[in-house]
Amino acid sequence: MQRFGRFALIVFEVALLTALIVATRCANYQDVFVAGNVYFVDADCYARMMRAQLVREKPGLIIRHHEFENFPEGTTPHTTAPLDYLIVALSLFLNSFTAHALDLAGAFVSPLLALLAAWFLWWWSMKFRYRWVMLILYAISPILVHGTELGRPDHQSLLILLVAIAICAGWSSQTLQAANLASPWRLTSAAAWALAIWVSAYEPLVLFLIVTGTALVMNRRAVFVRDRRAGWILFAAIIAIAFAVERRVPSFVIFQFTGHLKNWAHTIGELAHVSPMNPVWLNWCGFLLFVAPVLIWMSIRTPRNGAPGGRALPIYVLLVATYFFTVWQARWGYFFVLIFALALPALLVPIKSSAAVWIAFVLSIFPILRDWDERLWPNEAQLAARVERRIESAQIRDLALSLRSPEVHPFLAPWWLSPSIAYWSGQPGVAGSSHESLNGIEETARFFLSENLREARAILEKRHVAWVFAYDFDRVAQNSAAILNEPLPREPLSRVLDRTPSHAPPFLVFSAQTPACKLYGVAVER
Repeated sequence: MQRFGRFALIVFEVALLTALIVATRCANYQDVFVAGNVYFVDADCYARMMRAQLVREKPGLIIRHHEFENFPEGTTPHTTAPLDYLIVALSLFLNSFTAHALDLAGAFVSPLLALLAAWFLWWWSMKFRYRWVMLILYAISPILVHGTELGRPDHQSLLILLVAIAICAGWSSQTLQAANLASPWRLTSAAAWALAIWVSAYEPLVLFLIVTGTALVMNRRAVFVRDRRAGWILFAAIIAIAFAVERRVPSFVIFQFTGHLKNWAHTIGELAHVSPMNPVWLNWCGFLLFVAPVLIWMSIRTPRNGAPGGRALPIYVLLVATYFFTVWQARWGYFFVLIFALALPALLVPIKSSAAVWIAFVLSIFPILRDWDERLWPNEAQLAARVERRIESAQIRDLALSLRSPEVHPFLAPWWLSPSIAYWSGQPGVAGSSHESLNGIEETARFFLSENLREARAILEKRHVAWVFAYDFDRVAQNSAAILNEPLPREPLSRVLDRTPSHAPPFLVFSAQTPACKLYGVAVER
């Protein structure tokens, strides 16, 4: 009877956690599934899906060059193969159920990765007294939901899973005294860190260096003892395989924000600074963030050998480091909140009263719940804006589909629309959504701001453009002026193309329109 009760409790806990993950990650389903089609949540997702589409068409392909952005030069992207093949593998499984397997695989891959991470954390944290504080925060924190939500096939979702496994496995290997028990955890941690660095040699590499540096300071000899050699060999082997497969050195241009790159970066939400006074911190973590420094200090001053959080110093170092990284760039917020959630059970160990912990936790998540209230029940203006975005996406898709052709007919469009148009049309774009496409982004901005028709025509000729998409003048002009750091002209070309198509220059022939945008054919002599 006791065994049955334990089994029933396990089923209930897993079902509850699964329901939380699915409900939060799929809350945006109305924005993703529109009129029988799949729409991804941002521009980078379409670039990823272009890669997955190419891999599906040519199994075994490793994409090292993007021809669909920054045309005709293309780009050498920082994206890597693991997520491409994960999406394609999921699409092969879905082939039997739908004719849109690749799109559905792209839509569901991140929620599935979030679910795998949740199940791992549930299993790994069984010995933690306050494990459900961690699990609930992981399930409902808006920033973690954003990184793993429906319709967002981006590498952050895979990184969140791999970094969580790497940190938890490393933590368990430190708390276990017996070498035969610690060794599997060390191998798991080494493999997870190496795979994460393969996926992206940016955040995971920095986190790995911080963890390793902290371990060296704490006990330099323990890092390179004999029973850790297998882990280092496995780590090196995976990194070597990654280099052999990708055949390129990671780019660190993201640290070199100068000129137009800096201006463009200021228009990207995930590259923005997050002020310590910004209330978004409370929306991500709740009020427990305020007491975290005190709890860290208590945990360091009163270590408890044998407790689950007994050797949590590397986690606290990671937590502090990722906090300052998030202040610098919002994209680090995924990892800060993940590590904050992982640290909470250890931080709460000194508090003996479970009732006090749960009352405090429930009260602390009010900002998170308020954020969810605004998402699930938006006001009229927010709801109207969301409906307008859905309609716009469908209309732009219709125009893009009209460009499909076995021949190459490049297009010029605002940079944030270019990846989706490229995915739907199968045609390459001048701009893109990555920093490697900066040259195309800059020339697109110059085209839309230009008052000199000769200059605009020269850009089209240089880039071999066959089609031009004219979008909302106000947004295009303001974004272009911000990228070029130039004042807004009185009568830029983007205004003419959007507001007065009959006054378009003779080398741009009005072809089609929707309420969202207009399409012009380019009549330039080759």
